[in-house]
Amino acid sequence: MEKTRQDAWELMTAYTSSESLRRHMLAVEAAMRFYARKFGEDEERWGITGLLHDFDYEQHPNPDAVADPNEHPLFGTRILEEQGYPDDVIYAIKGHADYLDVTRVSPMDKTLYAVDELSGLVTAAALVRPDKSIFQLEPRSVRKKMKDKAFARGVNREDVIRGAEDLGVDLDEHIAAVIEAMRSIAGDLGLAGS
Repeated sequence: MEKTRQDAWELMTAYTSSESLRRHMLAVEAAMRFYARKFGEDEERWGITGLLHDFDYEQHPNPDAVADPNEHPLFGTRILEEQGYPDDVIYAIKGHADYLDVTRVSPMDKTLYAVDELSGLVTAAALVRPDKSIFQLEPRSVRKKMKDKAFARGVNREDVIRGAEDLGVDLDEHIAAVIEAMRSIAGDLGLAGS
């Protein structure tokens, strides 16, 4: 049976109560859908991958970045396997965790990695704006924030840069794409402005 976005949403919300983590997964989903359309890929499949990539993180974080089968993302990928999610979705989710040493091969694998950290940086850059809106946020502002190591410390800048390189897109164009994708669901992300 084909898994739907509704199936993915129900699974994600069953494991994730944190509004900020839910919003992160929605942002990644939006960016994945944007790139799926751009690359002529399966938008539903890519969106589900983005929506589920961190669904197990709240309950099974992996703070030491060790490949513990009871922690993120291996705990979650076992659930996805049991529920019959496609192998390529599961593989991409494993591939977004550098510490698993899973080679990112497909465009979906590379895109998930490329949009994951960047969506967090874009969110943080929008939230520090006086109006807390993504609508006036420009890629150059995000680039400027990237240089400030104290800003959004949890975002790995090297992952952002490597993600764009591996995807074969210019970093500024990539930032603009993620901003555009996130604008499409700004209200759901709490980034529509105050």
